[in-house]
Amino acid sequence: MTGRDLDLVVMGDVNPDVVVRDAEPVFGQHEEIVSSIELTIGGSASIMATAAARLGLRVALIGVVGDDPLGRFMLAELAARDVDVDACRVDRRMPTGATVILTRGADRAILTARGAIADLVADDIPVELLRRARHLHVASYFLLEGLRSALGEVVGRANAAGATVSIDPNWDPTQVWDHGLRGLLARVDVFLPNEAEALGVSGQATIEAAADDLVNRHGCRLVVIKRGSGGALLCGVEAGRIAAAAYPVDVVDAVGAGDAFDAAFLAAWLDRRPVDVALRFAAAAGALSTRSMGGTGSQATVAQVEAALAGWQP
Repeated sequence: MTGRDLDLVVMGDVNPDVVVRDAEPVFGQHEEIVSSIELTIGGSASIMATAAARLGLRVALIGVVGDDPLGRFMLAELAARDVDVDACRVDRRMPTGATVILTRGADRAILTARGAIADLVADDIPVELLRRARHLHVASYFLLEGLRSALGEVVGRANAAGATVSIDPNWDPTQVWDHGLRGLLARVDVFLPNEAEALGVSGQATIEAAADDLVNRHGCRLVVIKRGSGGALLCGVEAGRIAAAAYPVDVVDAVGAGDAFDAAFLAAWLDRRPVDVALRFAAAAGALSTRSMGGTGSQATVAQVEAALAGWQP
């Protein structure tokens, strides 16, 4: 992989989050006072890309935004965080997708208008960009309606270009938990669901059974499951099953923690660290990202994650 000038190409949702803190909405025209409302970088792909850049990776993002203030906000904010957005397409027919996140403690409700998110198609992914990258990460699989049927072809292009591939499915609004995903799992290098997503995709009742099923029946080479306060679980044919405790932190807002986890795990994995080390590194990075509102405000550097790990005795 010599001569590659990108570590990571991320593709998926490019949309802002409107984060409403301490929300308890009441219908019937009730007006409730909340702690704060903030407009932030949103979308799993975008948050993951900024987290990876914060960790020192060279990152490019592929997605679709509308020709509107929200789209311009996203492209400007991402570029300011050292994410290459040259491959993001502006669609003048569709509005930029947007998400409203209602937070309450460590829990949240998520309302998304897909907008241009679903317009991403295989032709938006330049082969030359894949040739420049070490790794391709696909975020929010279930929101990418325009791309899902061709994603196998995209994975093939990435593999032919010498890049490894990961997928974070995120939540399936239809709760079908497939839409072609299960057929792709044996072709990707790292699968990064959270606990609910792993149970949904596998159809199993426990997280241990889900991990084993994803590896043994669906052919995942490496599955890494985020469990929030329960830590994380890794399973692979060679690695076996490895658990990591959750890094202790006072959570302000858990939005984007899973995306920061993804970025940190892949950064360590691409650096050829042992998978147990990569898992602990990711658990700490994900936790550190929860110290402020929004998905990007507290994303950690490598030095900050390593300092946290140095003082952590789980």
